[in-house]
Amino acid sequence: MRVGLGMLALPVAALLMGAGPVPAPVPVPQVPDLGPQLERFTYPWPVQTMEVDIVGAPAQMAFMDIAPQRPNGRTVVLLHGKNFCGATWGSTARALSEVGYRVIVPDQIGFCKSSKPRAAQYSFEMLATFTKRLLESRGITQATIVGHSMGGMLAMRYAILYPASVEKLVLVNPLGLKDRGEEGVPYTDVDTLWANEKKTSYASIKAYQLENYYHGVWKPSYDRWVWMQAGMYQGAGRDTVALAQAKTSEMIKTQSVAHELYRITPSTTLIVGTLDKTAFGRAQAPANLRKFLEPVPMVAPRAVKQMPNANLVMLEGLGHSPQVEDSARFEKTLLAVLGTRPR
Repeated sequence: MRVGLGMLALPVAALLMGAGPVPAPVPVPQVPDLGPQLERFTYPWPVQTMEVDIVGAPAQMAFMDIAPQRPNGRTVVLLHGKNFCGATWGSTARALSEVGYRVIVPDQIGFCKSSKPRAAQYSFEMLATFTKRLLESRGITQATIVGHSMGGMLAMRYAILYPASVEKLVLVNPLGLKDRGEEGVPYTDVDTLWANEKKTSYASIKAYQLENYYHGVWKPSYDRWVWMQAGMYQGAGRDTVALAQAKTSEMIKTQSVAHELYRITPSTTLIVGTLDKTAFGRAQAPANLRKFLEPVPMVAPRAVKQMPNANLVMLEGLGHSPQVEDSARFEKTLLAVLGTRPR
């Protein structure tokens, strides 16, 4: 039988056509089913839950409450980003605990080990209210609030709603400093976002983080966080996880804090990695607009001037997740911002 190039295996056909050696295909890893609430993913400290009501149905908000051996009487709350979880703060929480801070690390409703109610209508006000309720249930009336990425948006909303309960506010590569709609990013409905979220895989998560978070440099230690996120999409709960992610993407797009920065009155510090390429909504923007969307490091210097009591710390050579990329450097910076020396 005569065999044409179209019937040959791709590497052989490429060689015959003079394309040169073809690299061996990278094997696609077998992602474990970690459960829609990360039931089979271990956090660094015991996980507790607080029950809340979502549209008349009970839901559980997961959190870690880390007590220091030698308390300094102060509390820090660590708020995760959209593609992160409370566990991602592990090294930071440990560093804070070692110098005497009590550390509260929640998983917001819709994320990670917390419930993902299909009926939920997500808002930063709702998440901030639940976070305040959690702190009150633990006997905490004032705390330093540290928010990363989407968690930075939540931290800003929390500070606007409850300024007297915020000792200090720290925003790590926060989203929401600019209204992307003003830049021409169109609205994308939840059904479209949901359909895209259903395509999420280990490969797509890693590719996005490599380009936007880690400026093309991957470390093996990052894989754990890709496994964590991808593992929620593997089993019967995949559809529920995808819907929660779609709804919270719409929340970020439609609930920017950019026009209310003047309302953030607590002492505020922005810690921003200079190599962060994140510009939320880029994937939904027209192709001819994407390159013009300003990433976080370009937006932050202007945004900080709109806050009454804020300053900016730029971390040269780091990207969107400095607490993951260089935990020692980030923790040293954070402790300096909090006015605390390592023990």
